[in-house]
Amino acid sequence: MHPRTAHTIVVSHRPVDPSAADCPEPGSAGREGLILLVLAALQFVGLVDFMIVMPLGPQLLADLGIDARQFSHVVSAYTLSAGVAGFLVAPWLDRVPRKTAYLVASLGLLAGTVACALASTAPLLLAARCITGGFGGIHGALALAIVADIFPPERRGSATGMLMSAFAVASVAGVPLGIVLGTRFGWRTPFSVLAVLGLPLVVLSAWVLPSIPAHTDGVHRHPIAHLVETLSAPAHRRAFALIAVLMVGAFSVIPFISTAFVANVGVTARQLPVVFIAGGLLTLVSTPLVGRLVDRLGALTVFRGIVPLSAAMMLVLTNLPAVGIAVAAPVAALLMSANAGRMVTAMSLIMSSIEPRRRGSFMSVNSAVQHVACGLGTTLGGTIVAGGAGEPLRNFGTVGALAAAATLASLWLAARIRPVE
Repeated sequence: MHPRTAHTIVVSHRPVDPSAADCPEPGSAGREGLILLVLAALQFVGLVDFMIVMPLGPQLLADLGIDARQFSHVVSAYTLSAGVAGFLVAPWLDRVPRKTAYLVASLGLLAGTVACALASTAPLLLAARCITGGFGGIHGALALAIVADIFPPERRGSATGMLMSAFAVASVAGVPLGIVLGTRFGWRTPFSVLAVLGLPLVVLSAWVLPSIPAHTDGVHRHPIAHLVETLSAPAHRRAFALIAVLMVGAFSVIPFISTAFVANVGVTARQLPVVFIAGGLLTLVSTPLVGRLVDRLGALTVFRGIVPLSAAMMLVLTNLPAVGIAVAAPVAALLMSANAGRMVTAMSLIMSSIEPRRRGSFMSVNSAVQHVACGLGTTLGGTIVAGGAGEPLRNFGTVGALAAAATLASLWLAARIRPVE
């Protein structure tokens, strides 16, 4: 598809400016640390909002009267809407200042979170998850784009690792606390708490983040032409393929871990926070280490070391018998840590292959591909598994085998990624 006309508008480029006079300069260690802290804090809110639905699965099944397949639709609603939104906004993201786009996405994410807290039926929750996903996917993509804009390549691996350590903190603190709140006060309570936490963080980010101007090459293309260019660039296609395979593999398993642990492995609903605390603590330690290894050894080398571990742990976890929390928690922790490290290395590898002028639109489409792939993986897993609502979850081992195969296939795709010269 090509546009009938192409209008061009000459634009000027401006350097990154401080957003406040009393804030440290953008290039200083203090300012960079503050930026990372704020981005990671809002990333924490977004991640807990996304993740909390999965461990609350047993409650949602019981309270809303749905089965495992219908539950997979609730999970995939977030990811699929994030994918659609990513494709829709991709042509415009590089035309808009990063800070403006990030603040709008943050507010939209919180609006969706409030809608989840107010949902009283399964259809309303489904609609609320669509709103949250639409803004949440863009929000996460912009956070990574801002890190890539601010940090040079030699420090980008560590910065990305620090940003993605929000996943570990979400697992250690956010998700377990959300499970406790959901168990004691109802599954809607965690969403209310997240909305209250998120609003002051958005205000803080408006002060802390520097003004990063629009990224263009001097022209404004027709939006469709810009999207086609983003989708058709060879480096982009290779990156999209890699992220899609990783997400399909991971999210055919992840949404069903809590349900499987309760139904098959002998873990009680009250013990589920222990699983996420163990995984989060290990990830909190391992993710920054992986980032430093990427800076020292290169992203591809580290990726090749982590992927086989991730595939092996998928096989182990999806075939666990009734072993209880003492075995289930360490197994889940190893899988969570390996998956987080795999994503740090994959994103570092991918970001090195993208031209700065295309980074915003690429990250939006990449987020779209990532979330669509997550939705497809969840739908695939939900199609294969059966039971879970008061009975054993069946066919989870089959899902694990498919997930491990997809994960190992990413090794070939990663080898085809080439850094920008």
